[in-house]
Amino acid sequence: MGEVRASVVLENAADRELARRGALAPSEVRQVTAILLVDTGAVLVLLPQDLVEALGLEPPGRAIVAPAHEQRVELGRAGPLRLTVAGRTTTADCLVGPPGCEPLLGQVVLESLDLVVDPLREQVTPRPESPFLPTLKLK
Repeated sequence: MGEVRASVVLENAADRELARRGALAPSEVRQVTAILLVDTGAVLVLLPQDLVEALGLEPPGRAIVAPAHEQRVELGRAGPLRLTVAGRTTTADCLVGPPGCEPLLGQVVLESLDLVVDPLREQVTPRPESPFLPTLKLK
């Protein structure tokens, strides 16, 4: 078993909405395909600052995070970010890490898209019980 990484299409969700309304050409939507480390211990998505800037994401605020080493660190938040993983799409904010840091895909996106992590095959796939659409719990 090794680390699980996923190919993720990252888009500026505000650009995508402008394109949907016809105010921006679809080709002008800022978009990047990146390989993210799937971290089931992380809550949110973490992207390096240079990638956040390339996507043109806005900084809605800051957050205190507790990484694995347990020292609390203040990081920026940015969004809205549109993510497509394993053929499923959602919108979320992300945490902003230092330039060049490893991007992480956290639990909120995995759960909202009803994806499962298979460490033996080193892949992320839709839950077999819900192959066409995410099945979400309401309680």
